[in-house]
Amino acid sequence: MEQSSYKAHVLLLPYPGQGHINPMLHFSRRLLSKAIKTTLITSVFISKSMNFGSSIGSVDLDVISDGYDEGGFGDAGSIDDYLARLKTAGSRTLAELIKKHESSSNPVDCVIYEPFLPWALDVAKEHGLFAAAFFTQPCVVDYIYYNIHHKLLKLPVSETPVSISGLPLLELRDMPSFVNVPGSYPAYFQMVLHQFCNTERADNILINTFYKLEQEAVNEMSKVCPVLTIGPTIPSIYLDKRIENDDDYGLDLYALDASISINWMSTKPAGSVVYVAFGSMANLSDKQMEELAWGLNNSNFNFLWVVRACEQSKLPKGFVQELGSKGLIVNWSPQVKVLASEAIGCFFTHSGWNSTIEALSLSVPMVAMPQWTDQPPNAKLVEDVWKVGIRVKVNEDGIVTREEVESCIREVMTGEKGKEMRNNGAKWRELAIEAVSEGGTSDKNIDEFVSKLVSLRS
Repeated sequence: MEQSSYKAHVLLLPYPGQGHINPMLHFSRRLLSKAIKTTLITSVFISKSMNFGSSIGSVDLDVISDGYDEGGFGDAGSIDDYLARLKTAGSRTLAELIKKHESSSNPVDCVIYEPFLPWALDVAKEHGLFAAAFFTQPCVVDYIYYNIHHKLLKLPVSETPVSISGLPLLELRDMPSFVNVPGSYPAYFQMVLHQFCNTERADNILINTFYKLEQEAVNEMSKVCPVLTIGPTIPSIYLDKRIENDDDYGLDLYALDASISINWMSTKPAGSVVYVAFGSMANLSDKQMEELAWGLNNSNFNFLWVVRACEQSKLPKGFVQELGSKGLIVNWSPQVKVLASEAIGCFFTHSGWNSTIEALSLSVPMVAMPQWTDQPPNAKLVEDVWKVGIRVKVNEDGIVTREEVESCIREVMTGEKGKEMRNNGAKWRELAIEAVSEGGTSDKNIDEFVSKLVSLRS
């Protein structure tokens, strides 16, 4: 698109991590398809580490500093140190980036920022810009944190179930891990609560969900925030197919051959493979890895298991050598392409939001094994509200046994509940397609947002 054809220019700033960049990148493409110039911002270190070119499907890329340009988060002494330097260096370099564009043919009109970085809103407003917070977790979870931040829900939780208007009743195990394990990861807990420290100054709240998926929660949160649901933010080819050449996210922390997983699955019958992945941060104990490995093996289903290189030493001795053609272990996989494969019958997942909404959008039933942060409430929604999966039970030692792993997989793959999950999954997929298609709730919300941006130049 010619520079003069753009109706507005938006900077998009995610928290520097794979699972935060992907949804914002795809939203960039949605905006671009509506004649909005988009520039995705990453940290200097991330830009050197991830595999991408100078633009991703015409989305421009630029950088700010997180204060650790050579080593990124790994060079920080703690999460507190990292967030402090990210705020200082990020605020300064974001301001410089905005100023750089002031004399161009397309000055910046708006900053879309992840509210884990509330200082980005301050920078945008200091420059007189329109600003929108982009929440990468579901509305239910966002609203739980909103209630805690504003002391509408007091901690520690003394009575259960927890009742919050617009949300399902929540037991302690269904709450974010910072709540059900008091004192865990205090810096991260402060970060998720601090999302709401200045959102009253944001012009819009964008949430990566769709209205019919979380209708009650969206209605309730809309009473206190200007909420627009704009998801699911997954590549268009899997939903409405309205964005050309949009079949993958295009940014990856790992440079491995995607064909390894795809070719292996092409040899397997439809619905026969269990896909197992726990995201980029999960850290399972040696005992849990052992139980998971033998549970997968004993289920006698084919399985594709993503195990990061730093976790592979935890696999049982000789396990990989004994797999034969039944199982494949890889360090990385093109997840959305894998989930879209006809060979996949079940997704054994940590219930991170990107993974969950991808599975929902592609009608893949789930076995949920949540680890921390938003994953327990996501698993609650998967099992009890959307009814597209089953949640594992942990024993008195906090371990999911091999027998439990095997039982849950069998239930989803061949049990009566599994049939119900697949039927429900088909329904949610159709509603996801409806939401992002022309005239759908998410499409209308994006159009409303775009019209506000366009009016800034009129």
